[in-house]
Formats: sequence, C-alpha cells, structure tokens
Amino acid sequence: MNHDKINITRPQYLSKSTTQYRGRFAPSPSGFLHFGSLVAALASYLHAKHQQGLWLVRIEDIDPPREMIGASSAILATLDAYGLHWDEPVLYQSQQSDLYRDVLQQLAQQKLIYHCQCTRAQVKAQGGIYQGQCKDKNHPQKNSATRLRNLHGIYHYHDLIQGDYFCPQKLAKEDFILARKDGLFAYQLAVVVDDIYQNVSHVIRGCDLLEPTVRQLSFYQQLGYQAPQFGHVPLAVTEPGFKLSKQNKAPAIDNKNPTPSLIAALNFLGQHPPEALYAHSATQIIEWAIENWSTDAIPKQQEIAFCQ
Repeated sequence: MNHDKINITRPQYLSKSTTQYRGRFAPSPSGFLHFGSLVAALASYLHAKHQQGLWLVRIEDIDPPREMIGASSAILATLDAYGLHWDEPVLYQSQQSDLYRDVLQQLAQQKLIYHCQCTRAQVKAQGGIYQGQCKDKNHPQKNSATRLRNLHGIYHYHDLIQGDYFCPQKLAKEDFILARKDGLFAYQLAVVVDDIYQNVSHVIRGCDLLEPTVRQLSFYQQLGYQAPQFGHVPLAVTEPGFKLSKQNKAPAIDNKNPTPSLIAALNFLGQHPPEALYAHSATQIIEWAIENWSTDAIPKQQEIAFCQ
C-alpha cells in the first residue's frame, strides 16, 4: 500500500542551505553536562566543522517530570565555555508541540497509527517486545498510547563509526510508541520530526542510541524522507553497562577550566592531541581538533572505561 509523504514544513532560513552538512547535538535538560555528554557534543561538533558544516543545538525538553530547573541554560553556558558554538538559534522541543500533533494527525488520516492500552508489565511479560494486540481493537485515544504501524522494520544499517549494525528483527518490526498515555510526545516521534524539520544530514552521538536508530530509520521511511547518516561514538562507562549519565549522578564538567576535560575527551575519542596543546585555551584546542579530526581514529567499540 502506498502512502502520501507526511508534510513537515521547514523554516524559511533553511532554504539556502539544504545541501550543506548539518549536524546537531540534542541534550535533555535533566541535569548538567558531564564527561559523557562532552564526548558526544565534541564528536558531533568536530565531525561537522571538519567538513565545513553547520552545527546545531536542540534542547530535548519534552519530558517535564525529568527536567531540572535551570539545566537548559546551564548546558548552553557549558557548550559556550568549551568553544562549542552553535550556528543557528537553539531549538526547544517544548515549542514544537503543534508540529508533532500535525504529524500525528496526518499519520492518523493515513491509518498509520493506532491506540494501545497495553501496560509496560504486560509487554514485559511477553518478552519485552510488543506483539500488536491492540492493532485492530480501535481503542479510544484517552488513556492510550499511540503506536506506529511499522511497515518497514529496518534492522540493519551501516554506522559511520561502528560499521555494520544489526538488531533483532522482532524488535525492528515492533509497532513502537509515538505518544505516551500521559499525553507526552515520545522520543522517537520528536527526534525524527525535528531532524527533518531542521534538515539534519548527519547525527553523531553515543552508542546507547545504536539500537533506537533502526526505529528512527523505519520512521523516516514511513514519513517519506531521506534519513541522515548516523555515527555512534563509544560510551564512557564506570564499569561495563554502567554509563556516565545525569541519571547516574555523573559530576558536571568544569566551565571555568575546560582544558583538562577537552584534552581527556579528545584522547577518549582517539585523537591524541600533542602535549604542547595542554597549556592552551579551549579555543586553540578546538581549532587544532577541527583541523586534525579523524573519524577512523575513534575506537570501534561501544563502551570505554573512564574514571574521573
């Protein structure tokens, strides 16, 4: 069955730069930036600037219960202090609600979404993958999650850093959630719609998102848009499977003395700056890193132990 392309109108200022490299960093304001966040931000920035591209910042503030007051402005201040300067106005997902609702409405008109009342416990009892029980039950929207009729189920892609990635086909074919029961928009909806809206061409981020990428690729195809190229850098972990994160209370990086963290992040990414650079400013370190950036030097592994 053929479906119409979903209409996602892009901002006027993108009209002259639609073929240019456009990368982005999209933190959630659930806490301050820590070393793991810096690694992802730095990799995405350097990958863009090494190719004379644009680098955007998007604040993923669509989950108010998880957000920390003042985190958004603190994140931007940290990026600025570390010499990671964005090229266009910061996009806040909390201001994109009308666009998300419009996309959901278009999907509903094409019968590409449906409402589901299964609980997390029920899905977990079935092995953790939703089996489609609500697909033909015509549940009302109230007290229901909204799921995509996943027609593509992409399970393999070539990652710019990690190489070929495969995920279980059952997971890839799952009808995943686009809007939650509590009325909040799901990550998969917001991230894909906003990448299309901002015409993002490359996404460089952490390996914790290797698997969700297959869902995003499926969703791009269903919406009728070309997906960006994806590359995933290793996660900084304190022990196997335990990444540095805001939820795990990872310490914030120092805005007043960015050099040590920048040098550590470059070494983590396999870039190995010369010792002479250790006494230089953040701006000088970033200039060296842009010129000498090498994707091939990034370790081809999903996790690297790091102790602060």
